[in-house]
Amino acid sequence: MRTNWQSLISQFSHDCDWVGIREYKETTDYITARNGKPESTNSEISHGVMLEVMVEGQFAYAGTVDMSNQGLQDAFRKAKHMAMLSSPHKLHSFNLDTRPAHTGSYQTPTQVPLDALSFGEIQRKLINISKQAETSNEIIDSWAQAMLIRTEIYYLSSNGSEWHQDFSIVSKDFGVTAKREEETQSRSYGFNGLQTGLDDLDDNILEAEAIRIGHQAVELLEARDCPADTRDLMLVPDQLYLQIHESIGHPLELDRILGDERNYAGWSFVSPNDFGNLQYGSSKMNVSFDPETETGMASYAFDDSGIPAEKAYLIKDGILLRGIGGIESQQRSGLPGVASSRASDWNRAPIDRMANINLEPGDSSMADMISNTEKGILMETNRSWSIDDYRNKFQFGCQYARLIEDGEITETVKNPNYRGVTTPFWNSLKFVGDRDTSKVYGSPYCGKGEPNQIIRVGHSTPTCVFTDIEIFGGA
Repeated sequence: MRTNWQSLISQFSHDCDWVGIREYKETTDYITARNGKPESTNSEISHGVMLEVMVEGQFAYAGTVDMSNQGLQDAFRKAKHMAMLSSPHKLHSFNLDTRPAHTGSYQTPTQVPLDALSFGEIQRKLINISKQAETSNEIIDSWAQAMLIRTEIYYLSSNGSEWHQDFSIVSKDFGVTAKREEETQSRSYGFNGLQTGLDDLDDNILEAEAIRIGHQAVELLEARDCPADTRDLMLVPDQLYLQIHESIGHPLELDRILGDERNYAGWSFVSPNDFGNLQYGSSKMNVSFDPETETGMASYAFDDSGIPAEKAYLIKDGILLRGIGGIESQQRSGLPGVASSRASDWNRAPIDRMANINLEPGDSSMADMISNTEKGILMETNRSWSIDDYRNKFQFGCQYARLIEDGEITETVKNPNYRGVTTPFWNSLKFVGDRDTSKVYGSPYCGKGEPNQIIRVGHSTPTCVFTDIEIFGGA
């Protein structure tokens, strides 16, 4: 199918400043089990190409599932026509510096490939997990799910770019609901996606985790409500990764700062003048864009504009240094960014997206953080969240919490919540856990853009402690 693409690109390049073809093929398998029985299996396939052209400094796009010569020619004509119509109204004039030529490849390292097991074999694993979570007759519902994603991207351009990337992703979650009289409590593992193979579905590890959450759901039935108080707040990775996502990742997106997303996803409290100046958090706060994170859901060699991806600090010693924005936003804004221009499918143009946005580990052990907390609370696993359009004021609810009194973990409390404002919250960062407290999490459901794009993001973070945070109970 790709045999004639180079000659077609040569032909197209006579009628425009630059042209690129991005082929995107993805297969997604969904497998679920509930209450020790199979529930569903489903597969989806998406396969097509996006033609991107530059005419008189203006980019335009046209996607198609018809990958014949005629189909590509039709898409090219549509993209070229759109670029010519748009060029007189452009906000910024681009040139070939925006699409430098690069070649290479990337493939997810896996121990067990995604096709090593059948749907039935994977579903039997999920059935077993849901059974293991039923630790009490007070468990009224148990479930387990897995999502397996295989993605191949091939990119070719008129100025010499040619690269391909193959991704393998496993997302999993499982949980239970427990009931006693009128009280119900739910506890889950916490949805987590990793760039890996079926080695991520390790029976021994998942069975132990299923038993843990089953016991904790029952434990919550007899726990008292989280107090309304001001305490030091300890967040473990399965909650802190979402805090990073919402209050660091989204507000640092350059297109959001430029106002492109205000109609749908909102703006940002960050202004262009803040880069190099804003004390975003305490001096213990170091946040990186790291496309080489092992098992990171958004690890890659090139973004979808063809720019090589390299690790860079967004925040260093608490100071904001650069934004999350691809080469087009960097040129428009004059601000430093990263290779993070990404598209969710063949029929979407790349826009500024989060990738692996990581909070770097510190030097505090879990035991040290607990023993040095006089009055605190440890919260785990997100249940709900809310944050304003500027990504400034927020409120998060968690599934499970334990109080810390005089350096020791004491009782379990239910329905824990906390609230804050982004920069005061991160400036209250007191302890940053070491590598032993760190874990990689990923979500396949980050939404943004018009038309909407659901994309995959990753976050590695240690456990951390924040001082004097407002906490409260309630559903």
